[in-house]
Amino acid sequence: MTDDRERLADDPRFRDTHFVVLDFEGTTPKGLPPEPIEVAALGLKHEPGKGPVRSGFSFESFIKPPPHAPVQPLDVAQTGITPADVADAPRASIVLRALDAALPERPVLLVAHHAPVEANIIYAYREVCPRLVYTRIVDTRLLAKHLKPELPVYDLDSLLAHYGIPQPESRHRAMDDVTVTAALFRALLTEAARHHKVTSVAELVRVASRTPRAAQPTQLELS
Repeated sequence: MTDDRERLADDPRFRDTHFVVLDFEGTTPKGLPPEPIEVAALGLKHEPGKGPVRSGFSFESFIKPPPHAPVQPLDVAQTGITPADVADAPRASIVLRALDAALPERPVLLVAHHAPVEANIIYAYREVCPRLVYTRIVDTRLLAKHLKPELPVYDLDSLLAHYGIPQPESRHRAMDDVTVTAALFRALLTEAARHHKVTSVAELVRVASRTPRAAQPTQLELS
């Protein structure tokens, strides 16, 4: 007997969408929002019979943090990124402008693990990245919660272990984290498709993303 249920791979929007997996590493100055010190992005595009595979798009850069958010010893211990690595790097406004300009042609969906971190950094620099700030981010953490509600935790390391994805050589470096997040995204989409838990891009967006802050309506004060 054939299975006539809708499949994710049959959705034309899924086949056309360019998924861009994104990760920032940053510093967290006391009492202030995080500031990025590295960014990486990697493109995935659906290929019949293989699912989302690397598209050839990639982007990677160190970022010089502002004076109020220098790289601290704790940051070095976690990421391996030193003050010397970012001393001559371009500022975030330059890097995010370049990333925005380099994005593949629409339709594009961003992908990140625990996406509010990436979303907040993008929103803070929204004036220089108009495409990024209005592009939805599919959160692999939300997608995993939708697919596997029985799991006790949904941090990246735990999900990598659950799906048998090897830890990267340099965990907490942007490109290595992007690479394993892309592998996790593929594993989640495979599971979603196998069990018909996500059958379209519209459903993927509904269960695993939030409206970008820049696209949310502004509540006007009553006069």
